Amino acid sequence: MPQLVLGPTLRYVSETEATVWVETDGPCQVAILDRTARTFEVAGHHYGLVILEGLNPGTAHPYAVTLDGDHVWPLPGDVFPACAIRTLPAAGERVRVAFGSCRVSVPHHEPYTLPKDQDPRGREIDAAYALTRRMRAQDPAEWPHAMLWLGDQVYADEVSPRTRAFIARRRGADSEPRNEVADFEEYTRLYRESWTDPSVRWLLSTVSNSMIWDDHDVHDDWNTSEAWLHEMRRRSWWDERIVGAIMSYWLYQHIGNLSPSHLREDEMFAAACEEREITGPLRAFAVRADRETAGTRWSYCRDFGATRLLVLDSRAGRVLEGDARRMVDEHEWEWISDHARGEFDHLLLGTTLPWLLAPGMHHLEAWNEAVCAGAWGPAAARAGERVRQGLDLEHWAAFDDSFDRLAQLTREIGAGEHGAPPPASIVALSGDVHHAYLANVAYPRGAGVRSHVWQAVCSPLRNPLDAHERAAVRAAMRPGVAALTHALARAAGVEDPPIRWRVCDGPWFDNQIATLDVEGRSLRLEIERARPGEDRGTAPGGERRLETVLERRLA
Repeated sequence: MPQLVLGPTLRYVSETEATVWVETDGPCQVAILDRTARTFEVAGHHYGLVILEGLNPGTAHPYAVTLDGDHVWPLPGDVFPACAIRTLPAAGERVRVAFGSCRVSVPHHEPYTLPKDQDPRGREIDAAYALTRRMRAQDPAEWPHAMLWLGDQVYADEVSPRTRAFIARRRGADSEPRNEVADFEEYTRLYRESWTDPSVRWLLSTVSNSMIWDDHDVHDDWNTSEAWLHEMRRRSWWDERIVGAIMSYWLYQHIGNLSPSHLREDEMFAAACEEREITGPLRAFAVRADRETAGTRWSYCRDFGATRLLVLDSRAGRVLEGDARRMVDEHEWEWISDHARGEFDHLLLGTTLPWLLAPGMHHLEAWNEAVCAGAWGPAAARAGERVRQGLDLEHWAAFDDSFDRLAQLTREIGAGEHGAPPPASIVALSGDVHHAYLANVAYPRGAGVRSHVWQAVCSPLRNPLDAHERAAVRAAMRPGVAALTHALARAAGVEDPPIRWRVCDGPWFDNQIATLDVEGRSLRLEIERARPGEDRGTAPGGERRLETVLERRLA
């Protein structure tokens, strides 16, 4: 009798469609709500993606999973509410979208629930775990319709004790890369450990999930610069690491982001449905995707009624060669520009790396990019590269051309220059930086922007900063630091940004999760931090709660 290894994970959901992803321990037929799919195989692992169409809008569809006719989900004695596919309501009705990033998978007991300053292994209370604890007691009408996971769903370079033990048994504790994943097989362990916690598994089964990767899904500072990439490619283990990362990302994250119509256009998914064993083709695809950005697009979009979510890949599609550094290549930028235009109530731009940092950090990264490009000569460029990698200076501010393009695009859309009325709001949703804040944006006089434009950052779900790191973030937000780094940037020949912005709320440094509440042209943001109960979260069934730190109407 086949069994579930992972899942079910509810992925794309619209008013009438849904997809549900599973991993099984052998080949079989997966059935959900009378729809079926045969599994396909990659390196001895078996996956299925069930496509459901013709569902009723705005309706909860409770579901079970059978494999070759045998019931495997929900599990016997399950204490969680019945998992259901909740199709989206009609345009204009209320929709709730949660988002966050950066979640390590370590146990939910001490010392892992302690602050880092008390124990270096401490990661405090998982915000996703706390969310599921609250959902169990809530009316399902208050649950998020969707969850956007904004990067670092797994940490390939910060593995848990269980994964470290698996690596030691498989290839020895001292083999390279030490205490990090090396290939596809070890990536499957990362996902298994991250998604099998009963609370998180239930959350994934009953809330629609969209995902995009960031650096730790592959390696810290992934694609920071051309120099970084050349250095990594000289390491003996890197090729297997990056190929395994891309193969597993396509399987565990990417295909679930796609609508049924886009899945039918995906050549690799078509091969999976036809050939059933695609280890070779998927590996070849991963090699090409690593060496060439052309022909591979990880960005995607989905609509929640009249709200468009456009998720921008800010890692894998970077152009790093020569002087033309860009977050994405020309082909992908054209796709992004086209899909950002339309008649929407709200435009949400999901990008793991914040578009708008605190001004002090923005000017520092812009200065560093100019210095690394030779503004102060070859010696300074070499020193600047060391600074770039040492301080992780690789956000949108360090890709000046792409930063300005995004500013121009939001200005055009906010001014209604593409033939459609401006949306009520344009909000960049980001993670990565392990703190949360909200920034509002101002355009030059006469720009004609009528949309409210914001940067909302929520990170981490579970991987907080220590006291020294928090102090550095606070310092970067001080006006004096911004004035200093601004002067440095101008001395390196950097032009001022085409927009102004200020951090109006934050920062907060806890494990946290954010929720957007959309109803018509109204939009509200809430950020909540995870807190332990009186038992400090040490008991397996102990209380974990969410505490609001920000509520603000954005439109």
